[in-house]
Amino acid sequence: MIRACIFDLDGVIADTARYHFLAWQRLAKELGVQNFNEHENERLKGVSRIRSLEIILELGSISLDVAAQEILATKKNAWFVEYINAMKPDEIYPGVKELIQEMRKKGLKVALASSSKNAKRVVQLIRIENDFDAIVDGTMITHTKPNPEIFLLAASLVRVKPSDCIVFEDAEAGVEAALNAGMKCVGIGSPKQLDKADLVIPHTGDFKLESLGSL
Repeated sequence: MIRACIFDLDGVIADTARYHFLAWQRLAKELGVQNFNEHENERLKGVSRIRSLEIILELGSISLDVAAQEILATKKNAWFVEYINAMKPDEIYPGVKELIQEMRKKGLKVALASSSKNAKRVVQLIRIENDFDAIVDGTMITHTKPNPEIFLLAASLVRVKPSDCIVFEDAEAGVEAALNAGMKCVGIGSPKQLDKADLVIPHTGDFKLESLGSL
C-alpha cells in the first residue's frame, strides 16, 4: 500500500534541468569541449556536481586536479544560481501542484528528494515549499544516485517504510536509486530510457492517483 510519494525536482516538478544544461554548456564552451550536447547531458542527470564535471572533462580529454575541479564546479553552480534566481511560480510543470495537493488531501505523505544543493531555493521561488512534508537536498546526503540514500532519508523523515513509498524520477540513476531503496518508481519521460521503472508517463501532471492501486 502506497503511503508516501517522493518527488525528484529537476525535470519532474520544474524544468530546472534546462538551467543545469545551460550552465554546464557554458562551462564546456569555456573549457573548449565542443562535443557536449543535450544527448551527452543525459549522462549528467541525477549524479553529483563533481561527477557531472568529470564527464565533461572526459569528453574533452582534460585532466585536472581536485582543487581545479572544485573551482570549476563552483563557477558552474554560480551560473546555475544566477539562472534559477529569475524563476517564477509559473515555471512549475502543468498539473504538478494540483497533483501534490490531491495526494495530501488523500492522506499521503509527500516529500522532495533532489540531489541539487539548490533545491530548497528553487521550491521557494516557485512557491511550493509548504506543499512538502519533508525536503531532502544534496547538502543532506553523502552518496548520490543510484545510491538509495536520498530516498531512504526522505522515507524516514515522513516516517513511512520504503516498501510503502513511490518515487517520481526522470533520470536513469534516479530510477535505479528508487528501486535500490525497495520503492516503486514512476519514470517521467522516455519509456526506452526509463524502462526499469514500474510505470513511465510523459509528464508528471499526467499521473492519476487511481494508478497507485495497481502499483
